[in-house]
Amino acid sequence: MFDGASIVQQTSVALFAAVTTIWAVTFLRVRRDREAGPGISSGPALRSLPVQSGPPGAESVQLTAAERAAFAGLVRQFGKGRD
Repeated sequence: MFDGASIVQQTSVALFAAVTTIWAVTFLRVRRDREAGPGISSGPALRSLPVQSGPPGAESVQLTAAERAAFAGLVRQFGKGRD
């Protein structure tokens, strides 16, 4: 390829050219898909997540007296570090 370049340099140039070509093709494809607008895509259809309109429903669990005491002890223990 190049007379004054080593094989490592020639391989690097070829690799750089390949990566640049792949990047350019991907960039143009993404740009074209964005310009096409939502709902029109050349790729597979993407499903969106459901929209949540507020906080999730509250769940409650009945605790025994021993569990409540243990939880209160943990809260006190963690609260000591904030004093």
